[in-house]
Amino acid sequence: MIPRVRKAVFPAAGLGTRFLPATKAMPKEMLPLVDKPLIQYGIEEAVQSGIHNIVIVTGRGKSAIEDHFDVSFELEQLLESRGKTSLLAAVRGISDMIDVAYIRQKEALGLGHAVLRARELVGPEPFAVVLSDDVIDAPTPCLRQLTAVHDAYLCPVLALMEVPGDKISSYGVVDAELVEDGATGGRLFRIHDLVEKPAPQDAPSNLAIIGRYILTPDIFDSLDTIQPGSGGEIQLTDGLRHLLRSRPIYGLKFEGRRFDAGDKLGFLKATVEFALKRPGLGESFRDYLKTIRVE
Repeated sequence: MIPRVRKAVFPAAGLGTRFLPATKAMPKEMLPLVDKPLIQYGIEEAVQSGIHNIVIVTGRGKSAIEDHFDVSFELEQLLESRGKTSLLAAVRGISDMIDVAYIRQKEALGLGHAVLRARELVGPEPFAVVLSDDVIDAPTPCLRQLTAVHDAYLCPVLALMEVPGDKISSYGVVDAELVEDGATGGRLFRIHDLVEKPAPQDAPSNLAIIGRYILTPDIFDSLDTIQPGSGGEIQLTDGLRHLLRSRPIYGLKFEGRRFDAGDKLGFLKATVEFALKRPGLGESFRDYLKTIRVE
């Protein structure tokens, strides 16, 4: 029987310094993209991919995330009493769509450490990791694309995208070879090595890892084994390199468009693009944009 991916881990303990002062008191994961917080886009992607058990790794000052996915009795009663049925359905849908658990990361010791904190809640089964900074607009949810590869190969799968050479040093980059696989149309790769933020001249390819992973539970042993890197942080890339010694890892060039909403410019681009697609808003917003004179 194929072990299904039933759980997704959302690391959410970072300080969001790139969005200060907005994130001084608000978690960056709760920054609104049109009318939903960033983390909700990732959770909706997980749900659309058949994953309803969510583990959120939080830190100090992140209680707004827990409140958002909890039941809000007072708000629901107010909306019901005023006959605002569509808003009531939207609010109830947030708390009803997932089963969520929280674990604290007391110190920001790297992405690998955040994933390791979820070990007991994940247990001995494959799981997804979603970085909510990466918002992906795709007809088929990115996680669903990755789980299809996992189900076929029973190995970890990373989401990949091509990145220009002058941007490659901001990413983890893979050394990989193309896999002849008709189901993925020339988008599947067998990974041989991973390099974290290489200089452009040292990058093994232009294929960068973005914030979607399907991992197997043996990643936890690898994260436990490796030594912390710079700043005392445990990096997920280093854990994956260790895991490569014992099992294959694949990468998939996903179909869809990714927005780096952890960056101010990327966040603005995502806001415009998602607003233009929003029913009841897109047409009037498009008309407004046509009136702007850009010099």
